[in-house]
Amino acid sequence: MIKLISSIPGSDGIRNIIFDFGNVICDIDISLTEAKFREFGPGNPDSGSAEHSAQLFDKLVAQYEAGGVSSPDFRTLIREHYVVPPSDEAIDLAWNALLLTIPERRITLLNKVKTAYRIFLLSNSNEIHYLHYLEDFKVKSGLQHFDDLFEKAYFSFQVKLSKPDPAIFEMVLHENSLIPSETLFIDDTLKHVLAARNAGINAYHLENGMDICGLFI
Repeated sequence: MIKLISSIPGSDGIRNIIFDFGNVICDIDISLTEAKFREFGPGNPDSGSAEHSAQLFDKLVAQYEAGGVSSPDFRTLIREHYVVPPSDEAIDLAWNALLLTIPERRITLLNKVKTAYRIFLLSNSNEIHYLHYLEDFKVKSGLQHFDDLFEKAYFSFQVKLSKPDPAIFEMVLHENSLIPSETLFIDDTLKHVLAARNAGINAYHLENGMDICGLFI
């Protein structure tokens, strides 16, 4: 029977596991998207300094992931940052470049883990990324939806909440009648891990290229 390794906090009492997606289940490399965006050429002078433009972009991404901006509006706002506006297709290609693959070994692992624990997915994501990696998931898993693998999959752009907002953790706990002390959250972003801990959830910071396959025996 598969179980968590003993070094995981509260491993003996864990009944539920909430997994992040990017760099936990799906490999990503943000530098690839950054490189693709640089290929669009110089930024629009009206966007201000490079630092100001970066701040605006980060804010836009946060709004997009929280479902506050539609995909068409996201593309339009991206276009406004460049002297030569890129096409929708070019934007999607650049935006999706960071998504690498969902290794089949992790799909195999999750199918085993769900026999011993209730498993959930909780991801800060957006519609363009979701539609792209859903196709990879279908090929690798043979399933049609993430809810076919997880008891329930939560994507920030769909639920209109995002990590590290405490409300998104409270929603997952409440909707599924999960006891925080019996629940483990695994994420590669420290601020999300700390937010989960503040909600009373056991949380594990997956860092330094660790693989979730190494967390189970």
